[in-house]
Amino acid sequence: MTNIQLIATDLDGTLLNSEHKVSRENEQALKEAAANRMEVVVSTGRAYFDVRSIFDELGMNTWVISANGAVIHDPTGQVYHSAALQEEKAKRILSWLEERGYYYEVFTNEAIFTPNRGRELLAIEMDRLKSANPETDLSVLKQAAEVQYSQSGFSYIDTYKELFHEDRKLSFYNILGFSFFEDRLKAGWDQFGDDASVTMVSSADHNFEIGAKDASKGQALTRLAERLGIPLSQTAAVGDSLNDESMLRAAGVGIAMGNARQDIKEIADHVTLTNDEHGVAHMIRHLLK
Repeated sequence: MTNIQLIATDLDGTLLNSEHKVSRENEQALKEAAANRMEVVVSTGRAYFDVRSIFDELGMNTWVISANGAVIHDPTGQVYHSAALQEEKAKRILSWLEERGYYYEVFTNEAIFTPNRGRELLAIEMDRLKSANPETDLSVLKQAAEVQYSQSGFSYIDTYKELFHEDRKLSFYNILGFSFFEDRLKAGWDQFGDDASVTMVSSADHNFEIGAKDASKGQALTRLAERLGIPLSQTAAVGDSLNDESMLRAAGVGIAMGNARQDIKEIADHVTLTNDEHGVAHMIRHLLK
């Protein structure tokens, strides 16, 4: 694994530990990589402003691939590239989700829009699950819901229709649907999974995410490496989830976290330690050797 010039890291389940924090070890390793002239890139399903709130605390300015590859920001915070959903497509997806009572999040250039009654929708699902399966461990589900709520940059709406007023010109980067029910997640995949005009991925057990056709972490990494004049063979990427697959495949070296899904481990070139064992730091130290 010699001569890696760029390292792209996912956030949730990867750089962030179970408490959604960057450990001291990971922070130091990122700074060592940067000091060794390695380009550090954050590549996440989260929104840009969310990443900034995390990285401002570290005192680092990096390139950021956000919204699953829909947007690339340079280290000064300027948008270098973006790929948005067509407005009509975004409207159709949101109308489908809202009519069926899904919790959803709409990642745009302005904010992450989510229903006012979002928490209520998830609480209703938890109650239904508990009634159907009394042995369900709600603490796991509550933690999954808390991850959604822990993002910054939320703006609350009564209906998706508010986003399409004529005086608003929003760019729709990514739409996330969330449910604790397998059949509701499957319904989302059945509805949009075969649509050639969108990219559909999942970043966690209880969601599906829909972006533009030319928006994926892999495409964004390829575009960024070209912009920086770095051959893809000299890039490394690390992640844990299905939305990382395209990036792990595109990078010269694809690394799966120890806590990654099995199918992600299988396509990776290497597997590092888990996100609670500072797997990113472990990997960076190997690359620096």
